Amino acid sequence: MKKILLSTLACASLVLAANSDYKYEITPLIGGGLGEGNHNLDRNYANAGLALGFNQEEGSIIDQFELGFLRTIQDVDGKNTLKGQDTAITRVFGNLVKNYGLTNDFSLYALAGLGVEFFDHELSHHQEDGLFGNYGLGMKYQLMDSLALKFDVRHLINFNHGDNTMLYTLGLAVPFGERTKAAPIVAPVAAPVAPVAPVEVEKDTDGDGVLDRLDKCPSTPKGAKVDTVGCITLINLNVNFDTDKSDIKDIYSTRIHEFAKVMNTDKKLKADIEGHTDSVGSVAYNQKLSERRAASVVKALNGLGVEKDRLKAVGYGKSKPIASNQTAEGRAENRRVQAVMVK
Repeated sequence: MKKILLSTLACASLVLAANSDYKYEITPLIGGGLGEGNHNLDRNYANAGLALGFNQEEGSIIDQFELGFLRTIQDVDGKNTLKGQDTAITRVFGNLVKNYGLTNDFSLYALAGLGVEFFDHELSHHQEDGLFGNYGLGMKYQLMDSLALKFDVRHLINFNHGDNTMLYTLGLAVPFGERTKAAPIVAPVAAPVAPVAPVEVEKDTDGDGVLDRLDKCPSTPKGAKVDTVGCITLINLNVNFDTDKSDIKDIYSTRIHEFAKVMNTDKKLKADIEGHTDSVGSVAYNQKLSERRAASVVKALNGLGVEKDRLKAVGYGKSKPIASNQTAEGRAENRRVQAVMVK
């Protein structure tokens, strides 16, 4: 019976997928059990175990399928039995979990499901291996991107005799199996058409949206915002940072060199270098982190010949996101530095 139940729970878990940035979540558990007494065991005992969460796809009714086990840490004394007799309990369970987000870091969740319990020694007719149902409520606090604290209380009902047990668990949830981004959809190539005589149009050589005949700043880098005469007002340097980091990765060297070239070409230009963060962490910590990110870009530009008095490092912390902080992709976009030109 034990092998059949374990196989059934394992197969059920494999048909479920993930509703987060990660496919899975593993949670070591500690806690305790409080029985009503009619199962002829001590009312209080300690448990330890492990749960594996299979996160669901966006749009699913539930957010996670939980597969796990709990075992009593020490033997549990039997009641109404000979002195010295005791047993231990192993419980294997599968639950459907629904999350209810309250803030970026804190959420509540409800769970319900089925399981099976095994007694090392059956000391009375109330201590028989068999199925149980359980349901419960819990709360989850995100300590950081890769670690969350979970606590829940579960009501367990034994199907053999209707015995009731209250389980309470505390765990540290660690996500893994980060999802890969879907490949971009390639538009079909249009069928070739017969050539037509070229029509002479006015040019916009630097592609800033201002025609050459009106452009007073003709070498604007691509992606920069300009005013009505083509001069830069804001440049997204496209410099993004890893979580909790302020050092510039080598892949952004070309972009910083291009911006330094613009600044060195027109010595009248001045810029505020603005640093930003995602929402993970406190306001005070993110403010300091954003200032360090802006300062690292200013230092790099100084090294490329842009004078210090033409640059100002400014940090905005997590106050100006440009994308949702609910996803890993959105948080990555928010960990950025941009340049605002000062007249």
